[in-house]
Amino acid sequence: MSDENNDGYENTETGTLTKTEPKTKKPSLYKVLMLNDDYTPMDFVVHVLQAIFGKNETEAVKIMLQVHQKGVGVCGIYSFEVAETKVNRVVEYARRHQHPLQCTLEKE
Repeated sequence: MSDENNDGYENTETGTLTKTEPKTKKPSLYKVLMLNDDYTPMDFVVHVLQAIFGKNETEAVKIMLQVHQKGVGVCGIYSFEVAETKVNRVVEYARRHQHPLQCTLEKE
């Protein structure tokens, strides 16, 4: 009796089936940067940092002062999709409240 598969082919080789684990790469991370302007009130910036980025008051004030004094501040580091969404939310929220506040993202 020969070794035959259901498809009619004869098995002539034996081997070990090995399972290869796919190599997953960590997604790139992006910094969300808030840019200084001369028109947006500081308390509005603190509010945005708390509402959109989930910062507590101390963290929000610290970031706001960095934006005010250095011209830019890091609001958080996220995957691309999350960073892009947060940037869009900040800009849209600021526009709705008639402020020129700008946010951008930068690959870390």
